[in-house]
Amino acid sequence: MEPELPLADELAAVFARLSGLLLTAETVRSLLKLIIAAAREVFPSALGAGVTAAGDQGAPVTWAATGEEVERADRLQYELGAGPCLTAWQERSVIDVGDMHDDDRWPEWAASAARLGLRSALSAPMVAGCRSVGAVKVYSDRPHAFGERDRTLLTMFASQAAVLVANARSAEAAERLSTELRSALRTRDIVSMAKGIVMARDHVPEETAFLVLADEAARAGKPLRDNAEAMLRAVARPRR
Repeated sequence: MEPELPLADELAAVFARLSGLLLTAETVRSLLKLIIAAAREVFPSALGAGVTAAGDQGAPVTWAATGEEVERADRLQYELGAGPCLTAWQERSVIDVGDMHDDDRWPEWAASAARLGLRSALSAPMVAGCRSVGAVKVYSDRPHAFGERDRTLLTMFASQAAVLVANARSAEAAERLSTELRSALRTRDIVSMAKGIVMARDHVPEETAFLVLADEAARAGKPLRDNAEAMLRAVARPRR
């Protein structure tokens, strides 16, 4: 039995230290590039390695890759909407392509990948909690290049990479929530000030002032906030 590589344990420790931090997507991509570079060394049969996850628009993209051959093989999967990496992601299972020349699960992709000089591939899903957030994959220019030990190691890499990708998603969600909250508070303040103007102008209570604002916005075909801002600008405009 081969001894476990110390590098694998070191990487796991690094991921554990980072798991509690809200990292930006840019930082996560940089870390994944370092991890994928290390993965290539952990798998001596690998020609290259990469990470696939959802991009800003939700479509699959390669977040990190060791070289052009990985990016091109990945791009083929995204264009065709099929391939071992996408299947690993969707089915949350390790997918082994022993030989591109003999595999009939994704014939168009396998034939194109073989023309790139690739013969075998191993993909593992990145699972964070109950969600599959992408996949980690290694490619080789030799058939049947990966064994059971490689499956175990790649699964470990994928589970730790999932922590980083999920972390980036949490940071993006927190930023969106913060932006939406700031916008909501700003809208509340603007509408409140506009209500005060209507109350003073028309000598009406707060509830009636709000209805007046809403009615004016509807008649102008504007959102309530936009109408309230226009009223504030008109009041603030100096008279000649």
